[in-house]
Order: sequence, then structure tokens, then C-alpha cells
Amino acid sequence: MIVDQYLHKPVKLLFVEHPYAEDWLGQICILDDVNCTLHELVSRQKESFDPLQNMNARLLLEQLDDYLSAMKDLLKQPREEVKTVALLPGRDKDGRLEKFDSLVFYPGEIVAIVGPTGSGKSRLLEDIECGADGNTPSKRRVLINDQQSYIRKKRRARQKIVAQLSQNMNFVVDLGVGDFLNMHARCWPSEGSGNKIARILELANSLSGEKFALEDNVAQLSGGQSRALMIADCALLSTAPIVLIDEIENAGINRRRALDLLTSEDKIVFLATHDPLLALLAQKRLVIKNGGIHRVVLRSKGEEETLKKLEFMDRQLLEMRARMRIGGALDDCKLSTGIIDSECAALKRNTAE
Repeated sequence: MIVDQYLHKPVKLLFVEHPYAEDWLGQICILDDVNCTLHELVSRQKESFDPLQNMNARLLLEQLDDYLSAMKDLLKQPREEVKTVALLPGRDKDGRLEKFDSLVFYPGEIVAIVGPTGSGKSRLLEDIECGADGNTPSKRRVLINDQQSYIRKKRRARQKIVAQLSQNMNFVVDLGVGDFLNMHARCWPSEGSGNKIARILELANSLSGEKFALEDNVAQLSGGQSRALMIADCALLSTAPIVLIDEIENAGINRRRALDLLTSEDKIVFLATHDPLLALLAQKRLVIKNGGIHRVVLRSKGEEETLKKLEFMDRQLLEMRARMRIGGALDDCKLSTGIIDSECAALKRNTAE
């Protein structure tokens, strides 16, 4: 048994070598002295006078050993690589078949999902999240690496491959940012995960307007700070290769940098949005109408020029927002098509050179 080697050693050694054990034991034992041995810790529990003789104590140690063994096996498993996500047609709200054969998406790709409110954008995200197999209202099928039921199999193996960021993110735990990230790192451990905490905070602060610290309580973060924290967490700590995002346009974060961060980790990003800037940041967009995929639009050369203009406008707006927040005047700000066209012309010259 794994626990045998720690029975008469300080329990803090167990936590150093198996950090996830601290959360498991913390639900059962009072961890007020990590310098005591595992034998002493278990002996203090109600109705557990001797771990070697008492049935309750032996059962607790056996369950802990089973948990440690399962986590050891999990950490040995190689990270699953998602090479393709294929979407097979379903039906719209009137039962009409969607007019495409198959849509295939690859790592590092951003896919925008656009359409009026209530058209079915969230339904498509839910289909991907659950690995739809013709068993949802849309009747769509989702294949991961050309396999059906792939997502359900990986859930059973504790290998979650889909991360979802919803438009409403409210923390209810009473934890500091650092404690929250450390807890997440222990729940889903990976090589070097403990060393990524500071980097996650740095990236989150580069995305949000107002900086925050590891000591700040997550429940007191603003909506934009919460979204920035979870995007950075998703990029660096989560191993999920598929990311679903439901509207980040109103989160007050650097949207371009957020998407670049996620795709730089070879994640496939599906983004439901009403924002033309975000839609144009995607290589392709799925237009939803009446619950079905009505059209697939690939970003054109002309739209790339429009994207440059929108990004320039967005930078100006961000500067104005920052100035306004510190009490500055906005009467001398310039925002005109002429300035935008001039900026785009400079970008073209720089690209040509």
C-alpha cells in the first residue's frame, strides 16, 4: 500500500509528494498539525483509536490508498490529443436538415458562432460540450478524432477535454485567487502545474483593465477580472483542448490577446458572439438561423481589411476608456474614418516592407 510508507512520517511529506491528498484528507480530518504522522492524524478521528486495529481507521487508510493509486495511474496517462472535431448535420427548429455534409475543425482554430438572440448559438455549444450523438434537440452528431462518444469515455477516465466559459461567471467560494488556483492545480494535476500560478496571474492582469493580486478574494472580483482569470487559467492550467466561450464582448478584457492566448496552446475555440470584431478574429463563422446552421462563412481578404479598421477603433476606445476611468477629459479625442484609413495604410506599408 502507498500509505504504508507515510504512516509514521510527517503528514506534510505526504502532501508535498501527493498534493491532491491534502484536499481528500481535509474533508475527513482536521488538518491542524501537518507535522504529525499519518498514524497520529488518523488516530485523532472519532472512533479511531488505533489505525492498525480499529476497522474505521483501516477503512479510511484503504480508501486513501485507493485514491492515491488512482491519481498515480491518472498522472501516468499521456495527455489526450484532439486532432479534429467534426460536426455532422442535424435539424433546425422546423425539422429541416442542415445543408452541409460535415464541418471539421483543427487545433489552433477559432470558430465564431453568430446569429440573433434565441437563434440557437448556445444549443450548438451545448452539443459540442456533451458530445452530441443525435440525442439532443438539434439531432446533431459530434465526432472527436472521428470517434463517437469520445467525450463520454474520457469523462469516465477523468480526462475532461472540454472547458466552458459562460457569459455569467460568479464565484461563490470564499478563497483568495492564489488559493483558488492552487486548488485547481491539485484537482487536475499536470507536470509543472504548481509553477504556473504566478504566470496565470500575470496573464490575467494583462487581459483585464484593473489589476488584482493573489491575495484578493475571487468572490470580490469584477466580471471582467473573473473572466480574465478563467481564460488565463484555461490556457495555462487546464489540459482541455476544446474551449467553448459564450460571449466575452462585455467582459472588459483585451479580446484579441485572450483569443491569441488560447490558440497559442493549440486549443480549438468555439465562440458565440454578437461582436463583429470577435467574429472577424475567427477564421470561419457559423451563421445560426432558426436553430440550424444556415451558412458557413470563411473570412475574406476584404474582411481582413475591415478587421484592421475595427482593431484600430477598438484600441482608441480602450485608450478613451482608460482615460475616462482616471478622470481624464475626452473632448480632445479623435475617432474618425480618416484616421482609421491612414492607420490601415501604414499597416499595409509595414507589411509590404
